[in-house]
Amino acid sequence: MFQQPGYIENVSLGLSEVLADIGVNERIVKKRRRTWLLAESMDKKSAKLYDVNGSSYYLGSQCEGTTTLGLESDTDQLVCPNIFNVIQDWADWEPDKNNYLMTQDESVSSGYCRLQRLRNDAPLPYSNVPNEHHFRDTMGRILLKNTVMSAIADVFERGVKHGPAYAEQEQHGVRDTDTVPALSCKSWPLQARQWVEQQGVGLWPPDHMKRYCSSTGCFVVGVGSKGRENEELEWRISTSIAERCLMFNLNITQIRCYVLTKMMLKTFIKPHFDDTISSFMCKTVLFHCIANTGFNIWRKNKLLVCLSLCLFVLYNGILNEYCPHFIIPGNNLMRRHIPHESKPYILEILRYIINSKGRALLETDCDDLGARLQLKLSNLLFGYDLKRSGMISGHLLLSTAQFIDLRIQDCLTEITYGSYKETVQTLLKDIFKLAIIYDQCQGLDKTACSLLAPQFCTTLGSVLGSCSIQQYHAISAEALTWISLGLNTDVASSKLKLASMFYCIGDTQRAEIVLRDIEGSYDLNIVEPICKCHNFIKQARRNGFFPICDNHNEEAIQYTTAFCVRFVPCEINCVPHELRHEMFRSTQEDLAFRGRHDQWMDWAMVDSLPYLYFLQYKTYSTIQRQEEKQRALSNLIRTIDQEPNLGHRETSLNLLGQCMEQEDRARDALHCYLLSLNLRERNNAAKFHICRLLSTLANDH
Repeated sequence: MFQQPGYIENVSLGLSEVLADIGVNERIVKKRRRTWLLAESMDKKSAKLYDVNGSSYYLGSQCEGTTTLGLESDTDQLVCPNIFNVIQDWADWEPDKNNYLMTQDESVSSGYCRLQRLRNDAPLPYSNVPNEHHFRDTMGRILLKNTVMSAIADVFERGVKHGPAYAEQEQHGVRDTDTVPALSCKSWPLQARQWVEQQGVGLWPPDHMKRYCSSTGCFVVGVGSKGRENEELEWRISTSIAERCLMFNLNITQIRCYVLTKMMLKTFIKPHFDDTISSFMCKTVLFHCIANTGFNIWRKNKLLVCLSLCLFVLYNGILNEYCPHFIIPGNNLMRRHIPHESKPYILEILRYIINSKGRALLETDCDDLGARLQLKLSNLLFGYDLKRSGMISGHLLLSTAQFIDLRIQDCLTEITYGSYKETVQTLLKDIFKLAIIYDQCQGLDKTACSLLAPQFCTTLGSVLGSCSIQQYHAISAEALTWISLGLNTDVASSKLKLASMFYCIGDTQRAEIVLRDIEGSYDLNIVEPICKCHNFIKQARRNGFFPICDNHNEEAIQYTTAFCVRFVPCEINCVPHELRHEMFRSTQEDLAFRGRHDQWMDWAMVDSLPYLYFLQYKTYSTIQRQEEKQRALSNLIRTIDQEPNLGHRETSLNLLGQCMEQEDRARDALHCYLLSLNLRERNNAAKFHICRLLSTLANDH
């Protein structure tokens, strides 16, 4: 295909090195996979804690490690509420369950099925139409409509529906998440059983991998085949876990080939024909190419040949409008998917790329691939891009920290309105459950438990401390023991809760020691604040954060991140009175302006760094160390003004305003409260502070 001696090898090797430089290498691929599988494990452990009847999985490019910073891939999550028992064999029927039988006949598209409702007292067909989500067909069968998934997916109500997926509204600086609700079936789909037995030229996938894939069962997703009559009665059969297994078993050249294909499409086709060729089609094409070629072709010195092969197969698929699903070949992925008016132009673009003999790569702007390749082939680009590697690792570590943050929010939501006794019992139950799970599992499941449990211990210690402060104006030994088990969750948040407890009982000496220790550990060139209470635009991260992340996994969270400091109502006696107002930020009118995930507004919430300086200001005020008090106040002002990624800046301004009142600077205090209101007009304690301050000024006058 390419006549010049050594041309294929030279370009392939240069291309492989460029891709390695931008993060498509074995190490970064493993880090990506570890991050998302760990998130999946944390989700599952949390579900066990709260007896959630369901499970979730992270799929797609992020979890597979087949993306780059420039590709900006969405996060794909498949969520399975275990409310139905979906079966393919009558023998799998279970009593007292909502049983549905997967059925298929000539009227159902290949790769799809219908779900027939069965009785829950006997393995027999159901005979009545129970609600609007069911339909009686001409044969008298009661079929479940796929529209039921919209009702089930009310937990994703803030999202916008894209096919079977619910995507979070696009916000600048916030990565999109496509959440697909599905129903799980424990058995391997009947339509895929032939795939387990057949074998391609390339002897891939091997038999043991197929056996594993066939043990993963399948899902049914609430979407019918396009243009079919009674489309709402069809359910698409998904073998997502098996496909993820296949992706995890590719070599680095195969992964690079897939990434390159997506880069070419993003550069040449997506700007003009965005919704025509999906990543899943490209993945399926890659699977077919691997299965029908020998192992020897998938080497880094033949990457250009591999890419040309995949593009050629993709071209033929579009030309013939035929791309069979790799596992369920009867399902044609391109059926009714390529618009007739777009097809000639897409084929022309692909023809140009294929015939360019690699030159089109130089025009690929995704991740500056073309420019990097040009420099590499000219021997002007050397070495591994440490900055790019660090950025990827940093984003992955932030993702893990944010997953922990979300799971802790789940916990606090459960205990927000409970009594002291109920809250303590719930936290103890959760901690002991995690301990049992930890002893029974291994690998990432063990890691997930070890990341979550200390956060629960901190909260339990603080709740017990609040109770003992209320009764004895002292902190019990039990409270100190529990909170000590969670002091190293991150750089600051857990220790700040301890310092806050000491301050609230007037033990300023121990409070000052803890605060000094936190300040010594909080490297302003490295530590990043973590807040997932609400979506806000994140600014550039600290330069010192990325190099550390590049050399570590999730263990770096404890010395590179600072979570928000959270106090639920049961911890109120551990909270200085200036911060307690945040628990009562909402007027009756404000409640109507809350979102469904705004339970945190009933807590006292503050970012770690400003709270550190606030507590220092209050502590040094108490012990009358004026110079250090003023230094803490200056640091608080500077942090609010300059720290780019505070999630609760309005709360910090409210604290600063009260410090200004203590300094007899009423005008500055009022300015702080007004700035706070500008940031959050509703559900903001600044309203109370303004009214109180104005009342005080009026009475004094």
